[in-house]
Parts: sequence; C-alpha cells; structure tokens
Amino acid sequence: MTILSGIRIIDLTTVIFGPYATQMLADLGAEIIKVEAPGLGDVSRYLGNGIPDPTMGSIHLTVNRGKRSIALDLKNPEDAAVLRDLIATADVFFHNVRGRAIARLGFDYAGCQAIKPDIIYVHGTGFGQDGPYADLQAYDDVIQAATGTTSLLPRVDGDPRPRYLPSLIADKVAGHYGAQAILAALVHKLRTGEGQEVEVPMFECFASFMLTEHLCDATLDPPIGPAGYPRQLDATRQPFPTADGYLAIVPYTPDSTARLMALLGSADLLETAEFEAAKAARQHMPIIYSEIARKTPARTTAEWLELFAANDIPAMAVRDLQDIKGDPHLAATGFFRRRAHPDVGAYDEMQPPVKYSAAPPRDLGFAPRVDGDGAPIRAEIAGSKA
Repeated sequence: MTILSGIRIIDLTTVIFGPYATQMLADLGAEIIKVEAPGLGDVSRYLGNGIPDPTMGSIHLTVNRGKRSIALDLKNPEDAAVLRDLIATADVFFHNVRGRAIARLGFDYAGCQAIKPDIIYVHGTGFGQDGPYADLQAYDDVIQAATGTTSLLPRVDGDPRPRYLPSLIADKVAGHYGAQAILAALVHKLRTGEGQEVEVPMFECFASFMLTEHLCDATLDPPIGPAGYPRQLDATRQPFPTADGYLAIVPYTPDSTARLMALLGSADLLETAEFEAAKAARQHMPIIYSEIARKTPARTTAEWLELFAANDIPAMAVRDLQDIKGDPHLAATGFFRRRAHPDVGAYDEMQPPVKYSAAPPRDLGFAPRVDGDGAPIRAEIAGSKA
C-alpha cells in the first residue's frame, strides 16, 4: 500500500502549476483523474520538442505520469453531469479556472460542496482573490516580473535589461505549494471529517519563495537597507575557471574558507588589513571569490575535486544540462529509469526523489492520451449507480 492509496483527486488543472502538483501526489499513490478538454486536451501535452506524437510531448510525460484522462466539455450538460458524478466520489477537486468562469459552470466551492459536503476544494489562482489583481491571467513570466525576480540578474552582471530566470520556476514553486496544501487539507479532514476551500495563488506563493532571502534588510520597518541578499547578488560569485572547465566552490564557513585559502596558497590574504576591514563591513566575499578565480586555472577540474574532497571543501564540477543523464550518482540511486511508453517508445523517466522507509515506491503509470481512460471511467460511474 502506498502513502496516498485510496485518495481520489479530480484534476481540472492545465499547463504546469496544477499538473506538477498532482503528479507529485500521483507518485505517492493518489488516484488522479485528469479532466481535459475534448480534442487537443491540456496545453502541457505540446510543451517540449522531439516527440513524434505532438499530443504526447516530453513535459507531458513528466508532469502527468500515473494519471488517468477523461475528456469532458463542461458546457455540455451530459459531460457536466459526469464531472458532478466524479466529484461525488472524490476527496479533492483541484482546478485553475478563473473564479467567474468556474462559477458559471456550476463548479465553484458552493456548487461542489452541494455535491460532496466534505470535498477539499482547491483553487489554483494567479493572484489572491481578495486583491486588485484577482482577475488577471498569470503565467510564469508574468509572475517572475511581478515579484521582482526579473530585476535580479541586472544587479549581478550590470546589464540593465530585466530578464527571466531560464526555468518555469514560478509554476513549479506554486505546484509544490499546491501539493503541500492538498496534503495539509487531507490531514485536517482525517482529524475532523471536514472538507474546506483552499486557495493557492501563484503570485503570493512565488513572492514568499523569493523574498525568503531577498527581502533581506528591507524586512525591518523602517528598512535598514535595500531588498536583495548581497551574497546572491555578488557579481564575483560565479563558477571558477580551471585548466579544463569550471568548478562551483562554496567557502561558506570560516573554517572551510581558511582551509581553501591554505590549499590555494593564499592563507596570508585572510590576515591583511584590507580583508579585515572588508569583513567588518560584511563585504569580504568578493575578495575571497576573486582570489579563488585567480588561482583555480592552475589545475584541472579533476585535480581540484580530488584535493577539495580530501580537505572537506564543498565543490562540484560545472556541467551542461545534457550531461546530467550520465551522472554516476544519479545512476547509483536509480534516479533515471528507462521505460517504453506504448505510444512514444523508449524514454528516460525521472523517479520520485524522496524515499520512504515505511512505504514501497509506487509502480508509476504512464502519462495518458487525451481521454485515454474516458470509457472505463464512465463505465465505473455507471456501475456505481446501478
């Protein structure tokens, strides 16, 4: 038995935020019934390149594994009745439709509570519904801009143009908050028998995530300094060049910094008046980083890694994304698994990273085709009514 065996979640979410959240819960054993629009289905099916079948894109394979799909046109009364029947059997109903639109369809919280009084009703929104942005659309780029994230790279490299972080990071962070919210609401329901309405707003979730360190000296009122964590915004904090590549090196504690400087032959740097003054002003790290960058080209990456490992210095080689599939540690831990999807052929699938000693890992199912489980789901509904 898996951790979430017996939990049924009706998933009316699209793109990355919601599907990523429910994929994590599917990995834990929850039954996820993915409700999609007839025909093209979820937009996430078309994200990623190189898959022969355009409806079964590489990102879809990742964020929708282990789910079942049924296609429903919720403007069609018969299909809307099917969704009502599904909600009546569910523990959780999760959607990211804008509030007014879902209310018109009859699937707002009041409508779903009338169907299933103890339903956990989760609304993934772009912005909190109590604020002036409530009705705005939200995508990853929009949220990165609204949270000030696009101002970070200019503060590091001096290029004044605001830029996005090259990741769907706001979607994925909100997805983690969504999964956490569902689990918390399930715990509450187990204790009290009560369902509830849960709102998961991307803007607020990502603002909380980014401002954990970057609110920094602006936390106090009045502020004692600007927002922005200096260590993360230090232009000298970059991968360091070696004779044949680059290294990430983290001199994080005074002890590790002293050991590192000794290995570099720069121990005397820590005794200079310039360094002591900079340290007193909390501005000494650029001196450290600049010295590391000056010394690391003298050896190869492998030579430095061997030396650092022997002296307990945190360091790793800098890699290209394409190299990660061949990582020996990930191979040893079984992070990637070669699978053969019945529709798209062989592919490498990431396995759930968290392991639980008291629960066996779930045998993960494949990402479904649009309406790939529609017929059996409808038959189950009909059988339950018989």
